[in-house]
Amino acid sequence: MALCGRIRSSGLPLLQKFLKSDLISAHGSGVQRSLLCPALSFSEFSRNYATASVAKEGKVKVPLVLFGGAGNYASALYIAAVKANALDTVESEILDFLEASKRSDNFSQFMKNLSVSRGVRVKALTAICSETKFSDVTKNFLVVLAETGRLRNLESIAKKFLDLTMAHKGEVRAVVTTVIPLPTEEEKELKETLQDIIGHGKKVKLEQKIDPSILGGLVVEFSQKVFDMSIKTRSQQMERFLRDPISFGNP
Repeated sequence: MALCGRIRSSGLPLLQKFLKSDLISAHGSGVQRSLLCPALSFSEFSRNYATASVAKEGKVKVPLVLFGGAGNYASALYIAAVKANALDTVESEILDFLEASKRSDNFSQFMKNLSVSRGVRVKALTAICSETKFSDVTKNFLVVLAETGRLRNLESIAKKFLDLTMAHKGEVRAVVTTVIPLPTEEEKELKETLQDIIGHGKKVKLEQKIDPSILGGLVVEFSQKVFDMSIKTRSQQMERFLRDPISFGNP
């Protein structure tokens, strides 16, 4: 299951159409003023999302401890979504937005371009969220990212946020990397094996990734563990072994 595989079918086409339009150019010059909402309070949104107070965390327990800037933003979004009883909605909207933005070259450039003024970024995101009827939690969060110049980090934030939502549901994501897609039977066997390892108190969600560079075999990652059984790694290990001098010891 890919990160963006959990996309709502209802909202995505509209969002894609919106981002592919001329509403937003690479430099933000195409924002239509008629779609803009009233001005937003930067400081208020920053307080709500960029930092999570100890008091808030005391009310909503974050299921995983995340580190770094992306982890802090993901945790703050999780807290806000849970407090609003909108965790599934926010998850779906964030993934919709990320998937649609990837399909728009102009908007992808817009998200990464820090030379675009803060005001233009905020107006653009406000317009998008209004047009697509995003929830207040999602809208406010995306506006904060626009304000702080962190839209370019949305994918890493979304991945960590998804880790939190999966932990909330008792799910564990396992990523298996292969050269070609696993046959259905092998995928089922691998999932059952991982389920035995992780335990039956949690549910395994298997995500497949294709990477021809590993040459063959597979790499499995879950719960911060990596099992590398790829031909590439085994070949490298064999190469190092053959290059090491052989000591026969004393006769």
